[in-house]
Formats: sequence, structure tokens, C-alpha cells
Amino acid sequence: MKSKTVVVIGNGMVGHKFCERMAELDPEGHYRIVTFCEEPRPAYDRVQLTSFFSGKTADDLSLADIEWYKQRGIELFIGDCAEVIDRDEQVVRSAKGREIAYDHVVLATGSRPFIPPIPGIEKAGVFAYRTIEDLVSIRDYASKVKSAAVIGRGLLGLEAAKATADMGLDTAVLEYGDRLMSRQLDPQGGSMLRTKIEALGVKVMLGRDTREVLGEQCVEGLRFSDGEELETSMVIVSAGIRPRDDLAKSAGLFTHDRGGILVDDQLRTSDPNIFAIGECAVVGGMVYGIVAPCYDMADIVASNLTEGKRRFEAADLSTKLKLMGVDVASVGNPFPVSKKQQTLVYEDLRAGIYKKLVFDEEGATLQGAILVGDAEPYGRLLMMFREGMPVPEHPEELLFGERSGHAAAELELPDSAQVCSCNNVSVGDLRKSIRENDFTGIDEVKIQTKAGTGCGGCIPLVTQIVNRELSAAGVKVKSDLCPHFSYQRAELFEIARIKKIRTFDELLAQAGNGGDGCDVCKPTVASILASLWNEHVVSEEHATLQDTNDRFLANIQRGGTYSVVPRVPGGEITPEQLIVLGEVAKKYDLYTKLTGGQRVDLFGARVDQLPDIWKELIDAGFESGHAYGKALRTIKSCVGSTWCRYGVGDAVGLAIRLEKRYRGIRSPHKIKSAVSGCVRECAEAQSKDFGVIATAIGWNLYVCWNGGAKARHAGLLASDLDEETLVRVIDCFLMYYIRTAERLQRTSTWLETLEGGVEFLRQVVVEDSLGLATELEAEMEQLVDTYRCEWTEVVENPERIAQFKQFANVEDTADTLGFVRERGQKRPADWPEPQPQVPIQIEESTNWVELAKTSDFPKDGGRAIQYGAVQIAVFNFSHRDAWYAVQNQCPHMMEMVLARGIVGDLDGVPMVACPTHKKTFSLENGKGLSDSSYSINAFPVKVEGETVFVKLPSLDRLEQLMSCNKPDAA
Repeated sequence: MKSKTVVVIGNGMVGHKFCERMAELDPEGHYRIVTFCEEPRPAYDRVQLTSFFSGKTADDLSLADIEWYKQRGIELFIGDCAEVIDRDEQVVRSAKGREIAYDHVVLATGSRPFIPPIPGIEKAGVFAYRTIEDLVSIRDYASKVKSAAVIGRGLLGLEAAKATADMGLDTAVLEYGDRLMSRQLDPQGGSMLRTKIEALGVKVMLGRDTREVLGEQCVEGLRFSDGEELETSMVIVSAGIRPRDDLAKSAGLFTHDRGGILVDDQLRTSDPNIFAIGECAVVGGMVYGIVAPCYDMADIVASNLTEGKRRFEAADLSTKLKLMGVDVASVGNPFPVSKKQQTLVYEDLRAGIYKKLVFDEEGATLQGAILVGDAEPYGRLLMMFREGMPVPEHPEELLFGERSGHAAAELELPDSAQVCSCNNVSVGDLRKSIRENDFTGIDEVKIQTKAGTGCGGCIPLVTQIVNRELSAAGVKVKSDLCPHFSYQRAELFEIARIKKIRTFDELLAQAGNGGDGCDVCKPTVASILASLWNEHVVSEEHATLQDTNDRFLANIQRGGTYSVVPRVPGGEITPEQLIVLGEVAKKYDLYTKLTGGQRVDLFGARVDQLPDIWKELIDAGFESGHAYGKALRTIKSCVGSTWCRYGVGDAVGLAIRLEKRYRGIRSPHKIKSAVSGCVRECAEAQSKDFGVIATAIGWNLYVCWNGGAKARHAGLLASDLDEETLVRVIDCFLMYYIRTAERLQRTSTWLETLEGGVEFLRQVVVEDSLGLATELEAEMEQLVDTYRCEWTEVVENPERIAQFKQFANVEDTADTLGFVRERGQKRPADWPEPQPQVPIQIEESTNWVELAKTSDFPKDGGRAIQYGAVQIAVFNFSHRDAWYAVQNQCPHMMEMVLARGIVGDLDGVPMVACPTHKKTFSLENGKGLSDSSYSINAFPVKVEGETVFVKLPSLDRLEQLMSCNKPDAA
């Protein structure tokens, strides 16, 4: 029999967490739990609220359904608000007339958005950003306007800005202060975040004091304190929160002057039978607006009601976020409180990365950190801060790894160290769950401990700890390439090399687990085979294994268009070639931009235009630049001794020789290089996968640097080499990397996996400690000798040119992407808001339609079919002896590209992977496999003789539902 009643007022994330913990701590049900939820649905994940705009539903965001509460004996009153707490009678009364006698009340009423009292704020078109209902209203209103302004600098404000920008609205963020995220970021970090956000097309306006919302009935603009006005059609207010303490006040509980319910360190209000948790509570003079400390409050109250006396301590406000696709994190107090405190700052304006570490006055312990653009070190920095661990002798190793080239040493963590602050999971909890349950993988550990299921910021550290513990327990930690191969890439490379395997089907038969392959293993194996045998990547055996970039020998861009990048060895180009590039760009109306690798990039070509464009370029002496492949991209150079008064070596000549030697060689990831003619280093050779710098007596070789999200500095591999020795060493270095690196592993991260780092690599490729040099050099020579320009072989082969037709059944072409003119060139127009998918009922008014011939389709691949104004993707899945048809438009970014995707299977279900963002869909029924919030229409197919039929609704109906509406061009 239940002896006591706890009434929980509020069913947000924190109220739900309290119910969850009570169910866990009181399995025998001594407490009756009653929960009032004023919203029309149970608790949902507000942290992920913005994903509602990318297709997530209310059900997807739900933390638990009504059945979950029933199964645990929790009484949940949906759509009913507690209005009175009668402390004399110890009764809670609701808006719908319910009266619940209580022993304890837990107030989890949360907060409300602060709406500044400025003139016009009540106009149509002004919205808060707090609930699913708010987001539904924003989405509906956004379909009628073209611009939006967001008032507020914090997390929700930037999330709102991302949402409106993603819906195609011209978006501005308005901030009263001098920087974004001022509670987490210093001025430099705020500036870096602003730069990255503005690069995404969102305008950031700082120092803006909004004084009036303009317009008659609806929003037409904003006026600021300096008199300036901003024209906008919608306003979203995210100017902070205010604790909801009205019910507490009416019950006579003590509240803070600035709002919020006063509680002690056990979360008790001025009435010891009533607790307050989450954003409505003021504890230690603070209101906590992030999930981790609020969850801790729920855990403390549940623990104290059932088993003990825990106290709330000042919470760590460290947090890791992804704002508009930009990683942002802060640890501890990143703002030095004393001028004597030591700091370490790393800033890369080119890559958009800012990192700052704050230490104590002796530099012995970490006090705080800021990370913008790359938050990878967050987990270990957070652990160092919380556990007071000593700072290493070289503090920069906390950001970049050890100087020797080893990976950063794993922290020896005590059981008490907290690893997941959202769910209060310690390292000891992870270890205990593995040891007591015979778990074999991280998913099982996450389900039991809930580690990593909150904000997700701790997942890398949780994975590291779990994998280490599993290995220590004798459990093999799975690192298989994919379900079709129980091997890693390097192991498959050796199998194919030793057994001289030349096709995917042969490797799958000899080393695979069955099935049809997938979008992970097919391009990986295709790259391995190209690195071994150098056969043309678009030959019949290999074409449909490739990602779309390699299949069509060009980089896919917005709208399924492609970019064209001819090779310019060493960056040296003649005036005649420059003129040809300009003429081609003008003829095909291609957007033109110089790359960072001393080449010219031409954007906006349709797939069917590629052979014609390349024919003109090849006739002018150009060849493929392999910008589309995991291969050598460029070897840039300074002018060296031929022109520069400081040059001591012919940088251009050497760069051209090396680029022509290694062009086209497929590798685990892209490779970039540079040659500098002196130590002034104008070509930035020390920031490449391999780089060469001239010395007075030869060349120095640096290796294993790359930029991007995880930058790493190059290591010196060899000094003062003559040119022939240099080439031999690079041969061995590249072939050893190609043999032993894993899928999509850059040289820098590969080096970190080598025991001994640069020193070990030097022993292998310079000193030949493994006796591999002759073998590696011979393998490289074979690749060099068998090089052929891939585009030359296409334009000289009519059968291969036919693979680039836009549609298999007609010669017509269609532009499915609108363009606007900007700065004298075209660019893709913004897409309108994606419309809800309307499933087509195949049973209603359908007919078999003849669309193409079987010979029009590649083996294990697809082609697009033009049918009226509709595009259908038809696939010849020969490995399954089956045909499939789906819409050609991917619902994620609304691009007509699915026919160019890789086919395979997921647990036996035939699927296609979208070539742009890799979302996968069932070919049988169109269901989203990697993301259930997206789905596509699938249609029955039959083949009679050489003719392919697809069962479709009437053309009028099909065009009504599926025709391609490209953005308006200007």
C-alpha cells in the first residue's frame, strides 16, 4: 500500500527526470506520484527543440509516452494546470477541478520566456521560442514572409536564427551586448563565433537596443535606440527567461526579489514539505538554466525522499553546444579573475578555430577553457577541471596531443569522476555496469546508465572509457568496417593485396559476411582496389561502388550540380590556359573561384554537361585535378629560386615533378602538399600532409599535418635530402599510409595511432627498419606507370559519356536548382521551406508505365527517369536480381539526386544512400533508415523482356504531388 503522496507540478524535462528517478529509487511503490502537465503532451526534449524544423515530430522529441507513466504507476494529468496549493489542508487543486491531497509537493514549473515591454511587441508576427506550439506557429508564419529578426544572443536565440535561416528567411540576430554567448565566451571567442555564423548567411548585429516593433497590425520592422531601423517581417524573442513562481507566491512561499522560489541546499522551500527544482528554483542565489544542474536537483530530491540526505553544491556550468553547426564549449570559469593567472590561446582565423585555456597562477591546474570551432578536447578538459588533475609539462598537449606525435595520453580517471553531468553518471558507474552485466558494447552501457543520452557532449569520453574497460575485461571491442565486413580497412587492403582480388564481389565472397554491401564498404573497397590495381574508377565493375564524386568525376554541390577543377601542377598556369578557363566558365555560366590550392574551381555544371566541359579543357592541355577523389589534390608552391630573391631551391619545378608523379593515386583520405623555396615558407609546406622546404644543401620533409576541425602541426621526417632521395622517401611514406591507415583517416590522425609517432615512422620509411622500402617503392612505381587521366578516358569513350546523361529515357535536360546573380556571378537560390511529404497510395488509380530499357541502367546502380515534370529513380539491383523505383528527390534538402546514390542493404533491407548527405532509405517501402523523420515514395517495378515498367498514379496526380519546384531565380 502506498503510504505517501508526492504531487509533481510541471512535466517538463526536470519534472520528468524526478518521476524517472523516483520510479528507479522506489521500485516497491511506497510513494504515490501524481503529475500535472499543462501542455497537451508529456515531457519532451527542449534541448533538441530546433530539430522539429528538420523533420522531427513531437513523438520523436518525447522523453516518454503516457504508457511509460502508467507502467510505473504514475498518475499523469495531461492538459491540466495546478492552480492552488492549500498548505493548511495539504491539497493541490487544478484548473479542471481535481483535488489531490499531498505529503510532499515538488514544484518543477520551469520558466517563461522574457518578453521585453517595448511598444508593438503584441503585433502579429512576434513569437517566443519555448514550446513545440511556439515552433508550429513560427513555421506556419514563416511560410508567408521573407525575413526574420531574433532578439537575443544566447543558445535559444541562435537556435531560432538557425531555424529561420534553414527555412530560407533572411535572418538577423540582434544583441544588446558586445558579443554573442557572453556568459560562455570571451571577446575573441565571441568574435570567432560571429564570423562563423555570418559565413552561414545570418547577419549579426551587436550593441542593438530594440525600442519599438514597427508596423500596423503585423510586424514590418524594428527601431533601435539610435534611431536606425531594420526591415523585417517576423520577430522571435529569446531575451532570457524568468522563473515561474506565481503558484509559489500565491501559496505564500518565499521567493527571490528578482524572481524564483527560494530553496535550501536540499531544495526545500520555506515549507519543508514543498520542494522546488529546475529553472523555477533559486539555490545559492542562482537560477540554473542548463539541463545538467537541474537534473541533479531532481536526483537530489528523489534521493532524499527515498534513501538519504544529499545536498546541492554549486553547479559546474561547463557546457558543450553545437550552434548553427559550430562547435562551442566552455569549461569552468574561462574568464581570469586575476592578472597573475596563466593562459594559453590558440587561434586559427583561416579554419575558424579559437581555443583558450585558463590556469591558476602557478600554471598547475586548469581553471577554465573556451573552445570555438573544434570542441574535441572538451571531454578531457572537463575531467581535468573537475578532478583538479595536474597540467602536463607542455600544456598545449591538452589541445594537440603529445609533441612526439603520440595520441594524447588517456587520463587515469578515478571512479568518482563524473563523466555525464546531465544524468550524473560517474566513471565508476560505467565500470560497474560493464563488470556486473557482461556487456559487450557501448549501446548496452548507455541504456543502463543513461550516459550520453542527455546533451551528448560526453559521448566521446564515454566511448573511450567503455572501450578501454571492455578491452580490460577481455571483450573484443568492435571496430569492423561495417556489418558486411568484420575487418578494418587496413586488413581488407592486405587481404586484397595478398590474394590479388580485383572486384568488390570477389572480396565480399572471400572476406565478407554476406549481404549486398553498403555506402560505407563499397567506396572503401573501391578505393582499396584503385590503390592496388589503378583500374579506371568508372569502369563497369567499379562505377556504382563509388560515391557520387568518383562516379561522376566531379564534386557534387548544391542541387545535384557539380564543380570542375582542372589540375594546375605546382600552381603554374599559362595565359592561354587562363583564357580557356574563362571562356569555358562564360560559355556554361559557371561560378568561378580560386581555391586555396592554387587552382580554379568552376561551379554549377549539370551532370550531363561535364563531358562537354572536360572535352574543351583537355583540348587546351588540362587534365583531371582529382578534387573529387580521396587522392592527391594539389602541391602548391612559391616561386622559389627561379624568381624570388630569397629562394634557395626551385620550388615550382619540384612541385610540378611531385604533383605529376602522385596525381590520381587513391588513398584513405585526401592528400595535400606544398613546396617552399626557402625557410620563409610562403607555400605553407608545414601545414600539409607532406611538405617540402628547401635548405642550403637539399630539402627538408615534413609530414602529417592537416587543418580543418582537428588541426595538427607537421613533424620533421627527414632533413637535407637530395631530390632523388626525397622522392624515394615520399614514395615509401605515401604507400605505407595507403596500406595501413583506416577509412577516411587523415595522415595526422593516422600518425597518432602509430606507436612511437614520428620517430617510428622515420625508422620505417627513412631507415627501412621493417625491410619494406623496396616493396613500397615498387608499388608506387606501378601506380605511377599506370596513371591515365580519368577524364581523357571518358571523353574518348562514347559508352562512358553515355553514363553522364541526366535521364536514361530522354535526351532532355532539366535545371532543378534556381540561381540568383550575386557580385557578377550566379549562385544557388535559397530553397523554400520543405513541404510535408504526401505518401502516394499506390493502390488508387495506378497503371504500369513503360519508362526505359534494361540496357539503360548500370549493374547495381540507378538512373533518373524523366516522366512529365516528375523524376523517378530506377535501380537495377543485380546483386539481388531485383529492380526498384523511388522518387528521385531526397526529402532532406529537396535535391534530385537519389538515382546517383549507392545501393546496398541494412540488415537485409535493400536501401539507397543519398549522395549529398548520406541519408538512407528503404527501396522496398521508402522508409528512412538512418533518420525516421524522412521518407520517400516507392513504386513497384516489373521487367518484361528488355522493357522496364513502373506502376504509377496518373501523370496529373503524380505531377501534383512530386513535381520539382526549384527556387525562384533572379
